[in-house]
Amino acid sequence: MGKTIRRSLSHLDASNRPRMVDVGGKDVTARSAVAQALVRFPIEVARALRESGMRAKKGSVIDTAIIAGTLAAKRTHELIPFCHPLMIERCVLSAEFTSETDLAIRCEVAVSHRTGVEMEALTGASIAALTVYDMCKSLSHQIMVAELRLLEKSGGRREVRDGKVLAGTRKRSRARE
Repeated sequence: MGKTIRRSLSHLDASNRPRMVDVGGKDVTARSAVAQALVRFPIEVARALRESGMRAKKGSVIDTAIIAGTLAAKRTHELIPFCHPLMIERCVLSAEFTSETDLAIRCEVAVSHRTGVEMEALTGASIAALTVYDMCKSLSHQIMVAELRLLEKSGGRREVRDGKVLAGTRKRSRARE
């Protein structure tokens, strides 16, 4: 593997072995991320859910998804091997229909730390979406969880807006590489 590629794969050491990134030399900054997952319902299921106030046999779909997504964001380091444990300062989940059949679930996470919270936001959004699926599967197995993606990220080396990387905001510290 070339040096350029190896450097860009931050979770590999000089021997190409997996490792947790050492963030000890980075500055503590305010960092945030927003991720989104879409839940696509068959039209008749979406209508039934709207008519019921987003309640299913198991209870309030959105409230349960918000709780599950928050728990998942807080436990990301237990699920993704090289994620650092973080004391999350803010985790906000929301869900709204963006079309007749698509429910957009957004997860915003913030922390003051040496590492970002993209994985926490992505994990929160995905688990919230899976919770919606679980709560609604008795209505249809045609429900799809789709388009999990990072929408925004700030506070680290790169800024991301609308899923696009903007110019780097900080020079990378070579002290720990």
